[in-house]
Amino acid sequence: MSEKQSGVQGEVGSRDQGSEGVYIPEVLPLLPIRDVVVFPYMIVPLVVGRDRSISALDEALKGDRLIFLAAQRAGEVEEPAGEDLHQLGTVSVIVRMLKTPDGKAKILVQGLQRGRIKEFLQTDPFFSVRLDIVEEKSPDPLPIETQAMLRAMKESLVRIVELGKPVPSDVLSVAANVDDPGRLADLIGSSLGLGLEEAQNVLETVDPAMRLEIVHEILDKELKIVEMQQKIHDQAQEEMSKTQKDYYLRQQLKAIQQELGDKDDREAEVEEIRSNIEKAGMPLEVKEEVEKQLGRLSKMHPDSAEAATIRTYLDWMVDIPWKKSTKDKLDLKAASGVLDEDHYDLEKIKERILEYLGVLKLKKELKGPILCLVGPPGVGKTSLGRSIARAMGRKFIRMSLGGVRDEAEIRGHRRTYVGALPGRIIQGMKQAGSRNPVFMLDEIDKLGADFRGDPSSALLEVLDPEQNYNFRDHYLAVPYDLSAVMFIATANMADPIPQALRDRMEIIQLSGYTAVEKRHIARRYLVGRQIERNGLSEKLLSLSDGTLDRIISEYTREAGVRNLEREIGNICRKVAKSVALGKKRRSVVTARNLEKYLGVPRFRGASREDQARAGVSIGLAWTPVGGDTLNIEVSAVKGKGNLTMTGSLGAVMKESAQAALSYIRSRGSELGVTPQSILATDIHVHVPAGATPKDGPSAGIAITSAMISALTGEPPLPAVAMTGEITLTGRVLPIGGLREKLLAAKRASITRVVIPSLNMPDLKEIPSYVTRGIEIVPVGDMDEALAAIFRKGVFSRAALKKKGTTRVKGSSDAKR
Repeated sequence: MSEKQSGVQGEVGSRDQGSEGVYIPEVLPLLPIRDVVVFPYMIVPLVVGRDRSISALDEALKGDRLIFLAAQRAGEVEEPAGEDLHQLGTVSVIVRMLKTPDGKAKILVQGLQRGRIKEFLQTDPFFSVRLDIVEEKSPDPLPIETQAMLRAMKESLVRIVELGKPVPSDVLSVAANVDDPGRLADLIGSSLGLGLEEAQNVLETVDPAMRLEIVHEILDKELKIVEMQQKIHDQAQEEMSKTQKDYYLRQQLKAIQQELGDKDDREAEVEEIRSNIEKAGMPLEVKEEVEKQLGRLSKMHPDSAEAATIRTYLDWMVDIPWKKSTKDKLDLKAASGVLDEDHYDLEKIKERILEYLGVLKLKKELKGPILCLVGPPGVGKTSLGRSIARAMGRKFIRMSLGGVRDEAEIRGHRRTYVGALPGRIIQGMKQAGSRNPVFMLDEIDKLGADFRGDPSSALLEVLDPEQNYNFRDHYLAVPYDLSAVMFIATANMADPIPQALRDRMEIIQLSGYTAVEKRHIARRYLVGRQIERNGLSEKLLSLSDGTLDRIISEYTREAGVRNLEREIGNICRKVAKSVALGKKRRSVVTARNLEKYLGVPRFRGASREDQARAGVSIGLAWTPVGGDTLNIEVSAVKGKGNLTMTGSLGAVMKESAQAALSYIRSRGSELGVTPQSILATDIHVHVPAGATPKDGPSAGIAITSAMISALTGEPPLPAVAMTGEITLTGRVLPIGGLREKLLAAKRASITRVVIPSLNMPDLKEIPSYVTRGIEIVPVGDMDEALAAIFRKGVFSRAALKKKGTTRVKGSSDAKR
């Protein structure tokens, strides 16, 4: 058992007894103590249990009852050695001792004077040490600073006791009569309940003035802590008192209102919500849940957090349109007029909307179609949704899905979360205020997914006509009918859309516009809109068709019309600037003075001289923003038969080049190229614009033709473009994106396009004005393709094996 402080600090009535009359011998028994530091004039009860400590007590009691108390450095050491003890301690006198039946001793000791261990004389059966007594002497008279510090510490001690710090009751009276700096420091230091290290530091500070300063800092720190505790307590008490007062006043107000027959605000709010529930026309299952939550709200304290959550939930439930809907305009001619007024061409989608209206006119209840408009940027997908809503007389809501990664964006958060809200589907329905709006899900191919869930999976229920009549938002926790909503999704590409989600939508492809279509769109929509936005009028600006054609061909290169509108807006701003500077005359922008407004043309048409070179062919490519042309260049130099491919080509295009070379080697004699010459030639395939990645399964004909041209020195015919993949035997396989590729060919002034014969049925879907002026040559194998790409008779040995090449001119296709 260790020596510990027992009970509360003892009486201090004898603290004013000095040590001057007590003789302290040089050698004393030592009692190790832990968890406490004994100061001079301090009376402390201790419990002693170790055998060595009991022996030290017995030795002290044999003489003058004096014993040296030294604190252990580490309290957990059960049998301390000399190095485990602090060297400076307190010479004390044993005032009283009582032995207990279990062999321990309870003692009451009083500190007399500081002492320092000079040497250990023995360690068994008890510690015996030789001491140096530490003498203290304060200056007389005391310095002004010391006197001021004495007064300040006495005042702080009184203040700290008033604030509730547990200090022995007689400490204040003793401290008031102490004027010695060292003794006051010891008195206050022993009364503040200091930690072991902090108390030992005060004990070892021998200089009285310095010790007084240390204790003064400790007292000030303790006073600030106690004041902060009191402040926190007062604030809590004040808030509690205010709550009780508010409750009392509220009860009084309620009693007064009952006497007057008036309803309080709480009851009025509940009645208002109940009335709104009746007007909302909710289904029975929903109404039961809402009334249940209303009952809970009426029993809650209005200021509770849960009451606010339920109130918000009820507000959402009564604001969502449960039965309110707009009346559809079923006049098909008027709807067709609205669609034609807002958009040029796009006949397929217009026809689909009119079909829906026709069926709806015959059958009043019809589930809304789920369409997905896929096409390059700027072709009018989003604006088409607004036009559909206007044509049908419905509300229009647009929700952008680009970058959405959290499933809760679609289904909402559960009400257990702080700040929970319904998903964006339900938010859109509330915003529409109607249960049958046109709801556009923009950029559905840009959906993401991460650890918070997969939004595309959440959309499966929304976009399934067999399920969305029972859509459950996590926040509402009740079914909501979305079957009357007409959902229209938009995407630049269909491939990134998950297969399960794509299967639930009707995909409608929107291709790019031709130059003629762009001119019509600019004339009908873009010019007037930009003139109005820039504060002009048609009297101040004139744009001819030739000007628009030059803007389209030399200043833009796109599938849609966004950049075209920007360039028109650029012209309008420059005219607006001149008008603002005082020019009132009409500005006429022609093809000749266009560079004055837009600067140097950004794009130039490809020259036929450049195209008609050996080793160069023109391929057609599909991109997310429309079709484009690719110049495929091949050089053949003396070498070891190596094949090099550059231009950021993808794996599929590299395989096409390898397949083309294998085909040429197998047919070398018929093409006028010997296998030996091919093995002694290095072939380099390059597609310019190397910073742009290129890939796809439709460059086989173009790569093969360029290789044959480079090996034979025979250039292809000028202004001939081609698309199609080949096999090792020379068969030509079908491709996709034919419309976009033909549009790219038309923009590049191509006069002949070679396509796979298996793509001939696709021409029926392409308007005649797209193919007008282009000779379309369908081919089934490379022999037919070579006959269409090169001069007649160049590869006659291959051509003799076929009956001939069939050519189809778009301008003479009367059926289309």
